[in-house]
Amino acid sequence: MFQRALRNEFRRRGLQRTAIAVVTQVLVDRGDPAFDRPAKPIGSQMDEATAKRRAAELGWVVQEDSGRGWRRVVPSPLPQGIVESNEIAHLVQAGYVVIACGGGGIPVVADETGDLHGVEAVIDKDLASSMLARELNADLLVISTSVPRVAINFGGPEQRWLEQITREEAQAYLAEGHFAEGSMAPKIRAIVAYLDRPGRRGLITDPPNIGRALAGQAGTLLTFDDAAG
Repeated sequence: MFQRALRNEFRRRGLQRTAIAVVTQVLVDRGDPAFDRPAKPIGSQMDEATAKRRAAELGWVVQEDSGRGWRRVVPSPLPQGIVESNEIAHLVQAGYVVIACGGGGIPVVADETGDLHGVEAVIDKDLASSMLARELNADLLVISTSVPRVAINFGGPEQRWLEQITREEAQAYLAEGHFAEGSMAPKIRAIVAYLDRPGRRGLITDPPNIGRALAGQAGTLLTFDDAAG
């Protein structure tokens, strides 16, 4: 879908660009603690009886999902590397617009011989994107979300939108619980992980404001330190 949409938009604008999608494998650690604590809901909701029957028949782990029914849950291990990062880098250098890490990528583990094996898990898409940005040595990571800027005390009377924060400030806000799990917290963690050296920048905004955010007129800018901004 992205590849087709970008092709059509490039044609309409008269841009000589080509989008290409790469099926992306993401290396994870078989010893990741997440494999002992499956918690990522996948699939459709079920009633309790159906969920428990399928768990018994198929070896699933199931749990109730916030009053919306029962769902299967799988591990969500941390990404350790992007298997196709070199190929993606070559495509970028050749001028292609590359679509990668779709859905967080396909999780794989390496055995003692170096062979890869698929595992049933879901990788957070923001963390996978952060890993790819680091491996490509990108100087900017943009994460799209549903709000124009990051806020602390979100939804409360003391809500405050953030125009620019450092990596250290972002970590402090995370520790104080300002960002909800399953919402803004993974996006902040992804950019904090990416900001591992001076000069890199991260942006969080919603799709309508991406252009303005790139021009410094919207979004939340995250930097390694004050000087990097």
